[in-house]
Amino acid sequence: MTGLVSVTFRELSPEEIIALAKEAGLEGIEWGGDIHVPAGEPDLARRVGEATRAAGLQVISYGSYYRLMAQEKPEQAFLPWLETAKALRAPNVRIWAGGKTPEQADEAYRQAAAAELRCLCALAGEKGLSVSLEYHRGTLTQTAESALSLKKAADSENLFLYWQPNPDIPHEKNLQELQAVKPYLSHLHVFHWRNPNNTRYPLAEGAQEWRAYIEAAGKEHGYLMEFVRDAAVPQFQEDARTLLQWVG
Repeated sequence: MTGLVSVTFRELSPEEIIALAKEAGLEGIEWGGDIHVPAGEPDLARRVGEATRAAGLQVISYGSYYRLMAQEKPEQAFLPWLETAKALRAPNVRIWAGGKTPEQADEAYRQAAAAELRCLCALAGEKGLSVSLEYHRGTLTQTAESALSLKKAADSENLFLYWQPNPDIPHEKNLQELQAVKPYLSHLHVFHWRNPNNTRYPLAEGAQEWRAYIEAAGKEHGYLMEFVRDAAVPQFQEDARTLLQWVG
């Protein structure tokens, strides 16, 4: 499955996002909860979901900005995200794994994060939804070892992991990380960055790396395009053609 993460083009309307994804030949959209489908606006979510499906596209996931260990009452704070995802008819809600790296987090922080995550997964399960953790630097999913530890501690069948390459580590290490988390993988965020300064390049220039990632992960997962060079539509269109050649 191929798709577009809507936050790639935050300045565009949902209607424009849908048109871009459809014209590019992608299969669906991960709708972001910061701009396009904010939490707590179920009527808007319903309209965006209906428009997505009317265009022949899938609502692949709801990209929430809920962050573990940032709420005094997680059970209450997570409900607007769940209700919005349900109105959108998204099968999955993506959340963030706290705000500390594995090195910064002590055992108490890890245990508390796992307990909160277990609670959120239970709430999502009651609504027929899965939960996926954003795989990101600066969080408990910065490394495969830490991400798998959190997954195991949360002990929830409807909990999965996203994955994306980390520009701070070599390709070979990224590939090892992907292979380690594959059993729990839901979707991958697709982009081609290089350091320093997370400089963005055309996706085709990452062919060697991404062909290896796709071979390792398999084509049954969602490959969701996120962030393109200069946030330019022509670059997105070029990158979409590249991605479709690899996984189409």
